[in-house]
Amino acid sequence: MNRTFDRYAGIVFLAAGAAFMLESKNISSSAYGSSIGANIFPFVLGLLLSLLSLRLVYGTFRYKRQEEKKKESLDYKRFGIILAAAVLYAFFLEEIGFVIGTFLFLMIGFQTMQRGRIWVSLLISAVFSFGVYYLFVHVLDGSLPGFPAWLGLT
Repeated sequence: MNRTFDRYAGIVFLAAGAAFMLESKNISSSAYGSSIGANIFPFVLGLLLSLLSLRLVYGTFRYKRQEEKKKESLDYKRFGIILAAAVLYAFFLEEIGFVIGTFLFLMIGFQTMQRGRIWVSLLISAVFSFGVYYLFVHVLDGSLPGFPAWLGLT
């Protein structure tokens, strides 16, 4: 952990979270066929990002001096893989649907961060993907791209 990097990253993410919350107010508050508006999800994500970044900035003041002296090498390969997966996830979300896209993104992320334990990664990815979809679409009456039409499940 690099205290300076973590502190600046926390401040940048705090600003990004605040921007998400402010800009979500410009999105219409109601959507056709949905009891919750399209502005709720970005607002909640911005709030979550802001709270987590505040925790990160607070945590940088508690780092010990000994940890600062160690030199860490940055893992650009893992960062690149996860960044590419996130960009592809956002690009293909409409075509492959939320459930499949989220499942694949989580699997790539889990396996990039820690090789092995494939069954645990499969289980967590599947439960999270289907769980969030069910919660948002069926419980909250929201709308997400479900499954691609070529699968014939919609």
